[in-house]
Amino acid sequence: MSSDNSRGDVVIRGVRIYGEGEPQDVLISGGEIREIGTGLTAPDGSTVIDAAGQVLLPGFVDMHTHLREPGREDTETIESGSAAAALGGYTAVFAMANTNPVADSVVITDHVWRRGQEVGLVDVHPVGAVTVGLAGKQLAEMATMAAGVGQVKLFSDDGHCVDDPLIMRRALEYSSALGVLIAQHAEEPRLTVGAVAHEGPTAARLGLGGWPRAAEESIVARDALLARDAGARVHICHASTAGTVELLKWAKGQGISITAEVTPHHLLLDDSRLETYDGVNRVNPPLRERSDVEALRVALAEGTVDCVGTDHAPHAEQDKCCEFAQARPGMLGLETALAIIAQTMVETGLLDWRGVAKVMSERPAEIVGLPDQGRPIAVGEPANLTLVDPNREWTVHGPELASIANNTPFESMTFGAKVTTTLLRGRVTVLGGEVQR
Repeated sequence: MSSDNSRGDVVIRGVRIYGEGEPQDVLISGGEIREIGTGLTAPDGSTVIDAAGQVLLPGFVDMHTHLREPGREDTETIESGSAAAALGGYTAVFAMANTNPVADSVVITDHVWRRGQEVGLVDVHPVGAVTVGLAGKQLAEMATMAAGVGQVKLFSDDGHCVDDPLIMRRALEYSSALGVLIAQHAEEPRLTVGAVAHEGPTAARLGLGGWPRAAEESIVARDALLARDAGARVHICHASTAGTVELLKWAKGQGISITAEVTPHHLLLDDSRLETYDGVNRVNPPLRERSDVEALRVALAEGTVDCVGTDHAPHAEQDKCCEFAQARPGMLGLETALAIIAQTMVETGLLDWRGVAKVMSERPAEIVGLPDQGRPIAVGEPANLTLVDPNREWTVHGPELASIANNTPFESMTFGAKVTTTLLRGRVTVLGGEVQR
């Protein structure tokens, strides 16, 4: 499927932009927003969308997703993952490098970009590995990947921590010179040997190996200092503890260029979920205590944590339906992210819909440097947009999701908001909850 705008004009009727003010009509043509007003005339042959009662937001940007191609196409492909992303309201996603082979060369990163453009449902930006083979020993050819067709903007060994401080320092120095960003999976591996669950009363009672908060927080602190000395930016993947929040506050107060993301599951779930020993609840970093959940919500609302990253991680059934300690860490996240943010942040009064636009679209686009994403909803701006029905109740069923894998921890949960329509540069990719192929 081509990603160009070839389906004519679109008129969205009766929508509340950012959930504010009176309902308006929005005319989209040539991939841009052409007019905003009331009672707009729909050009001949245009697609007219009745959006009464719905909220119009800029298309979401996910800095952290796993699409598994190449290597594990039995769990997800760029095509199936793009469909899941579009259904979740996303217009751009960043595909992590822990594929097989690892995306540590321009051959792989360019393939990921080209395949995403062929599918054409979202912009799939490849993430390049920081080190060769994710082994943490030798820096990958970041400059070559950044200069390729995929124009890699984000580098991460996610799934592994760049734990050698000298390697991390060199990576930050190179990233600053290249104008790219390093995203760190903050986990001191010597503190997590045999760890599968948050270190606390629940893990102790269940006999599960404990994962201390310090494993994350020690790397966050170290990398803040390394970024300071290198004059570089660093991004913290999937922040999960109240201590990380305090460290981010400190670092930002020192003028250090540090940003962070939080996953939807760390905003909703806690380690009480482990009582069943169900492998679907194993994730890295682990589900923490309720106090961490509350701290992360407040941090996202206040801007200490900058944005939402799904860490969408599909796994095959045999990798989850097993002993908890043997289950592969990770959860599906793309199609449920908006619903969870609505429940945990909007319904609680921590964010309004403009705030949702900031943490799910504007801020991630700004952090990673996407000039055409996260833009204001205004005349002349690119029509990367999503429509949300804030009163659409729906229940999650894994087999009904677009991903090949079914490992959602939200199975049978009912949420009160849902993405209904997504537009990529003015072309409708999802309409009425259905992918437009």
